[in-house]
Amino acid sequence: MWPVCKKELRQFFSGLTGYLAIGAFLVVNGLALFVFNDNLFDYGYATLDPFFALAPWVLLFLIPAITMRSFADDFRTGTYEILQAQPISPFRIILGKYLAALIVVIIALIPTALYSITIDQLAADQTIDAGATLGAYIGLILLAGVFAAISIYCSSLTPNAVAVFLLAALGCATIHYGAQAISQLPVVAGSLDYYIDMAGIEFHYRSIRRGLIDSRDLIYFLSLITAFLLLTLRNLLRRR
Repeated sequence: MWPVCKKELRQFFSGLTGYLAIGAFLVVNGLALFVFNDNLFDYGYATLDPFFALAPWVLLFLIPAITMRSFADDFRTGTYEILQAQPISPFRIILGKYLAALIVVIIALIPTALYSITIDQLAADQTIDAGATLGAYIGLILLAGVFAAISIYCSSLTPNAVAVFLLAALGCATIHYGAQAISQLPVVAGSLDYYIDMAGIEFHYRSIRRGLIDSRDLIYFLSLITAFLLLTLRNLLRRR
């Protein structure tokens, strides 16, 4: 598992693509939070809520860009057959690629801690809520874990990396915001809207963003991650 993880990380950072992807993530968030209209300075109090509301949208594109070549390139170049010949199970191969993607996302998130430090230092009287901020970061990492699992699954479907990117971005957006969008339809208002909203990622992500780590939210995220990794395993076993 770890050799696969190190291979993926080495491949991702071997060229400019990896650094450009992380740089684009940081630049987009930085501009939206500190430069454009309705930036953090307009709120009048220390908060990172706009960042945690915006970050999922940026991750919808960052994570598929990170993972779109995970299995697609192996299928296209024939290196997956070489991986199969190694003394490592398909599930360990999946875990290695998944952990590599997650590590890249965490590397991209680490510099955003400067946002918290900056806002805390600039606050006139009220400092930033450290507990809520930490909880929101945990929620963001769990959300990234689900997006990575979905994207790895999409990469196991086709050797076309562009198709993988589009499928993964669409899949992540649908699972994240689909239930919330359906719950706002007039036909389900006042009856099933709450339960439909609860089925989506955004509901549980909002819950953790408040700084409350509920076991139900953790189980939800871990279940989704496990489900998509198992679906990826099924695809790989079919190829054998």
